[in-house]
Amino acid sequence: MGAALALATRGRGRTSPNPSVGCVIVRKGRVVGRGWTQPTGRPHAEAMALAEAGEAARGATAYVTLEPCAHTSPRGPACADLLVASGIARVVAALRDPDPRTDGQGLARLSDAGIAVVSGVREAEARDRIAGFLTCQRLGRPHVTLKLALSLDGGVSMADGRSQWITGPEARAHAHLERSRHELILVGAGTLTADTPSLDVRLPGLQAQSPTRVLLSRRADTPPGWLTIREPADIAGLPGDHLMVEGGAATAAAFLKADLVDRLLLYRAPILIGAARTLGDIGLSALGDAHGRWRQQDRRTLGVDTLEVYGRA
Repeated sequence: MGAALALATRGRGRTSPNPSVGCVIVRKGRVVGRGWTQPTGRPHAEAMALAEAGEAARGATAYVTLEPCAHTSPRGPACADLLVASGIARVVAALRDPDPRTDGQGLARLSDAGIAVVSGVREAEARDRIAGFLTCQRLGRPHVTLKLALSLDGGVSMADGRSQWITGPEARAHAHLERSRHELILVGAGTLTADTPSLDVRLPGLQAQSPTRVLLSRRADTPPGWLTIREPADIAGLPGDHLMVEGGAATAAAFLKADLVDRLLLYRAPILIGAARTLGDIGLSALGDAHGRWRQQDRRTLGVDTLEVYGRA
């Protein structure tokens, strides 16, 4: 299942509206098929793994990070049916699919066909892999990651709004990797004016995975190739499961105040700015209300900088 979870990360940011799923097929202790959801959502992970395994799938075990789909589509057959036809003997699923077109029906179809079924294996990790899909299913909006580059004294930019560059090249490279895992990336009008950011992915081999640019602004003019929303709540109408908010201070505060941030990426540089812009009002009325809201998921060193990742508690 660990291998399947790793494969599931490969499609993140490119499979919407389908979740990014990983699948590994094992026969007699040997991996005979691997798959992950392909761009635009097809083929599914199971179909890719079964195609690689061929006849070796008969009598094998399939490890899949999400319950195999039970509904047919003009774009392809149901994965539960493909697994039954392949002669798979056992299916181990990490997570039940909340999509009402499947939601337990895929596992039931496998069981009815005489296939041994196990579910709930490493479920928490599987939820993390498809957080965007689950957020869209549950809340009708993209999963939001807020990225902040901070000085030691909490500044997100100079007093005039300039923020290039607070962090070093290693941290910026990691931020570009994060961009490649999101369908959408957003800044406010102030950041657009001060920094004119390109918001693309500039890592070798990943340039084609640049997200769609979104501007949070009340003004009428929209740059060519950008989408515009007027309020943070308008993200519900955006096309994609993952939204990365990159700045600036007012935009970050607006999303936090609207309680629309699911994940924090804090890149902290060993510098002091002094007269700097900070987040401002995020709607906090009492200091006690700030506690218990975030859970640290990761912490690592990137060059001279430090990355801390937090998720909703």
